[in-house]
Amino acid sequence: MASTQNSVELLLKYFPAITEKQKLQFSAMKSIYEEANARVNLISRKDIDFLYEKHILHSLSIAKIISFVPSTRIMDVGTGGGFPGIPLAVMFPDSQFFLVDSIKKKCVQVEQIVKALDLKNVKVLNSRVEEIEIKFDFILSRAVNLMSDFHRWVKNKFDHKHRNKLKNGIICLKGGDLAEELKYFGNKAKIYMLKDFFEETFFETKSAVYLPIT
Repeated sequence: MASTQNSVELLLKYFPAITEKQKLQFSAMKSIYEEANARVNLISRKDIDFLYEKHILHSLSIAKIISFVPSTRIMDVGTGGGFPGIPLAVMFPDSQFFLVDSIKKKCVQVEQIVKALDLKNVKVLNSRVEEIEIKFDFILSRAVNLMSDFHRWVKNKFDHKHRNKLKNGIICLKGGDLAEELKYFGNKAKIYMLKDFFEETFFETKSAVYLPIT
């Protein structure tokens, strides 16, 4: 029997209003990702047993910050195994998600995951972010890059029309002390501590950083 930590029950704990279709899609992710991970290392071997906590719920923390309105256009940069884009695409089926990664073999697997989950609102692009010419409302990343570098790469890729409660901008999932890294942005960047949303110890040092682009 799957533990609550590695099953859809963990998601229902924090998102009890998800539909039956969404529940089925999230439930299917475990076997789909295990199969994909056997072909290409999308997730570290030790983390696959914590898929729902460390990857799916972590991605869905963005849904605690913003509820994307229909037709919102979102790019996930360096999507890797499809995080945070795929869980968010399940959560917001009326928004459009563009999952971008420069590593072709990862994009091939993510494309297969998208098809297996029957996600009609996702496009997978094997590209460098600098080469993308589409305009977006929000640009996301589970960032390993410095925020100042990421900002420089994507700052010209935003639509100027705001549709959501938050102004168009960057949302990055980060870890650790960000004071030095975010100094460049003054008081423009807003930090959301994920421990305020989730009680699992994994989230104690995790945060989401929102930076509006005006």
